[in-house]
Amino acid sequence: MQSGDWTPEHSQALRDLVAGGLSFARAAAEINARFATAYTRSAAIGRAKRMGLVGPARRKARPVPATAPGSLKAPKPQKAPRPAKTRKRGGAEPAQPELEIVPAIAAAPVKLRRVGISPRLISLVDLEPCDCRYPYGGDKDDEPIAFCGHPRRAGSSYCTPHFHLTRGVGTAAERAAGPVMLRLVEAA
Repeated sequence: MQSGDWTPEHSQALRDLVAGGLSFARAAAEINARFATAYTRSAAIGRAKRMGLVGPARRKARPVPATAPGSLKAPKPQKAPRPAKTRKRGGAEPAQPELEIVPAIAAAPVKLRRVGISPRLISLVDLEPCDCRYPYGGDKDDEPIAFCGHPRRAGSSYCTPHFHLTRGVGTAAERAAGPVMLRLVEAA
């Protein structure tokens, strides 16, 4: 049943049954028997939460008695206590540990792969169906994105130089296989 199907009589019955100490499953069964409805345990829990009801008190765990010597029953293991929550829900993020900056050897500048053509830098609305769609720009805020615009390679969205730039060298099978790692085995 939908949550909007709870009539005031059903809600009052749920309130009374939960206040009487019944579980939500048993309260839903009682309401179903009394009013010929089909509420589930989950529906009863959801309605109770929306009404602000507190669920039935849970029984506290009894201490496990020590077993007598020679007894066949082993004591049940106790659950480990849960760690305390470190932050409130919806609160600020926990502080990040401060990183130590270690001076390193000067890193070599990143070598970018480039193609040997100058892009036409066409906007998206001006692109024709046969134009290369390799994007340029958009790296900085408010920087427009333009496209290469050279004639496309057959079966691709890019011109031939940009196709090879995005695909890398080798065939598709060679690129999928990745580098082969050889292991030297010592002869016995």
